Amino acid sequence: MTTVKNIEEKKQEILEAFSFRHACKEFDENQKISDSDFEFILETGRMSPSSFGYEPWKFVVIQNQELREKLLPVAWGAQGQLKTASHFVLVLSRNIKDMHFDSEYIKYMMNDVMEIPEEGQKMRYEFYKKFQESDFNLLESDRAVFEWASRQSYIALGNMMTSAAQIGIDSCPIEGFDKEKVEAILKEEGIIADNFELSVMAAFGYRKGAPMFAKTRKQMNEIVEWVK
Repeated sequence: MTTVKNIEEKKQEILEAFSFRHACKEFDENQKISDSDFEFILETGRMSPSSFGYEPWKFVVIQNQELREKLLPVAWGAQGQLKTASHFVLVLSRNIKDMHFDSEYIKYMMNDVMEIPEEGQKMRYEFYKKFQESDFNLLESDRAVFEWASRQSYIALGNMMTSAAQIGIDSCPIEGFDKEKVEAILKEEGIIADNFELSVMAAFGYRKGAPMFAKTRKQMNEIVEWVK
């Protein structure tokens, strides 16, 4: 039975995890995340929400050291993490080829994954078409569709980092890389196809030392406005 005390304790645990989490630049190479713990982290990414429920992401876990070395020259923001992280993840997002309202991928999601009846699919198709064409004007450029899908992938990554922090695992999101050059390497390795692009990188592991700086944030009244 859930009690007020249970809820308050859980809230405190969650806030402690947020306080614990920081952008870890270097990890303890001697500590590895267990398979079960990392499966848990990936599961929280898989279960994350997405627009229309179309899950436009893919998580590529790079454990191959030779590939990590190849990425080093084109990922300036991941120099310490590529060398020391227990697990290194590339978060890919689907582009216009898959996310266009009339794509085979969208049909697959409605048919095979969501198992929506035919009449429901027709209605959802029209909603999604209008959303892309006029509500968000996504079809003005291929880049706009990728950026929209990419924003959703950040929701999944945020959930993965939070769930990791709740079990004492450190992480670091990374945008410091040459997108074109990284994607060229991934295509050369047969890792990325034309329907995906790289959104963000993330490293997971256990911190080597204490954070260099204390966590700072603006006060609540600086970032929240209530309209009553």
